[in-house]
Amino acid sequence: MNLSAINELDFDDIGNWPVVAKAVGITLICIAILGAGYWFDTKDQLATLERAEKQENKLKAKFKSNAKKAANIELYKQQMIDMEQSFGSMLKQLPSKTEVAELLVDISQTGLASGLEFELFKVDKEIRRDFYAELPIRIRVAGDYHEFGNFISGVAALPRIVTLHNFSISRKKNKQLVMNITAKTYRYIDEAKKPKRKKKRR
Repeated sequence: MNLSAINELDFDDIGNWPVVAKAVGITLICIAILGAGYWFDTKDQLATLERAEKQENKLKAKFKSNAKKAANIELYKQQMIDMEQSFGSMLKQLPSKTEVAELLVDISQTGLASGLEFELFKVDKEIRRDFYAELPIRIRVAGDYHEFGNFISGVAALPRIVTLHNFSISRKKNKQLVMNITAKTYRYIDEAKKPKRKKKRR
């Protein structure tokens, strides 16, 4: 079937077309229908399917994670118990309000036992945090490097938690060394003993 034959085809009389022309026409119509079906329907369905597959993979991953946690639930429970015990032991290292004075004496005695001479030992105002209070102590001592080291080691060995901050060492005119340092100790605030705030009357 050549081009001249195609030009002679009468689109108003398709029934009398040659068999080859009819076959080609039907094929083109089928391709057009399939293309239109894909564009207006199948394409959106494929996109929906792709989203569903991605969602399925996410759900599978979440399920595997939850299944793993469920399988290790006893281990997690034991870890929680261990954490609570560890937290409890740490709280015991925080002095109560009545023990703070004793701790201050321990810090000063540690310095004196190290051979240091105290020039300043000042307890600043207590700073309240979430569940504990922070008590800064400004210290200035005179001595040598060896005595400073003994003092710091001694404070670190105290049974209560004491942290040391803002070290600075300078030399006096008489060539004596002076160390300024801030020691911080911490006090646990018992929720049951916290003063309740009075509600404002409307």
